[in-house]
Amino acid sequence: MADSRGTPGGRRAWLDVPYAEKDQAKAVGARWDPAAKRWHDPRPDREGNPRPELVGWAARADVPDLLPGEDRTFGSGLFVDMVPESCWFTNVRTCVSPQDWERLRRMITRRAGQRCEVCGAVEDRPAQRWLEAHERWAYDEHTGVQALRRLICLCSPCHLSTHMGYANVTGRADQALAHLRQVTGMTEAEARRHVHSAGDRWTARSRRTWALDLTMLTNAGVTLARPDTPDRRRVAAQRELDKARHANQHMPEQRTEQPHRPPEVRPTASAPAPAVSTEPTPTETATPGPGPDRSWLRRFLDRP
Repeated sequence: MADSRGTPGGRRAWLDVPYAEKDQAKAVGARWDPAAKRWHDPRPDREGNPRPELVGWAARADVPDLLPGEDRTFGSGLFVDMVPESCWFTNVRTCVSPQDWERLRRMITRRAGQRCEVCGAVEDRPAQRWLEAHERWAYDEHTGVQALRRLICLCSPCHLSTHMGYANVTGRADQALAHLRQVTGMTEAEARRHVHSAGDRWTARSRRTWALDLTMLTNAGVTLARPDTPDRRRVAAQRELDKARHANQHMPEQRTEQPHRPPEVRPTASAPAPAVSTEPTPTETATPGPGPDRSWLRRFLDRP
């Protein structure tokens, strides 16, 4: 994919470069377009394709601004939205390739006008405020399916307030609660009642293992990967929390999570994905694990 804006020879080829690979791409000739907020090859071949050293990042077709089955009115506003324990550290980003995630991230921020869809904030690098993608899920209590219904662009403070449990275990609960109150206009008492109600929902939902329905993505041509196993998610979780402890001097102790069966990504007749489904093993289907530990929530709500 190439266009003719502002490069020697009048052509460029767009690239899908994940953030973690930007230095590698830059070292072999990729350049950043601050206006388009995309990487590109400023010297493509005659057909407009990236050079061989950059072809691995060649841009795929953009995903549609409205994903199949997406409801952009679903889950509007700022509220605490904690995912069940069985789905901790398994989100859209971990279920797609880095290149597909870059395509999704670019679409989400573009259609939001490069602003947070809740508070309207823009990205501010000196202030360490970023634009991030957040999933809105619908939970079917009868079928046990957790279905993706919307991808929303949030600034990092709104995203932190949404994940109040993570904010708490990383020592940023006061910051997250203050932002929640600032954006919503809640009093402190109202905010605490809101968090308590969200904790009740989290507790109820964490008593079971949910199957992920990501057909909103597969129907848009996004390829899914198998979610990490519980042990790998625990390692990833501990690594992220260790980083946060290093950055926050007053980090509370983190309890050890009980392992959970990885979420199953269910195919449908319109979007079969047999390679993605995670079939249970005999050891994973025995009995449900212990109920979720609400001690972090009690400590959070009981603070003066």
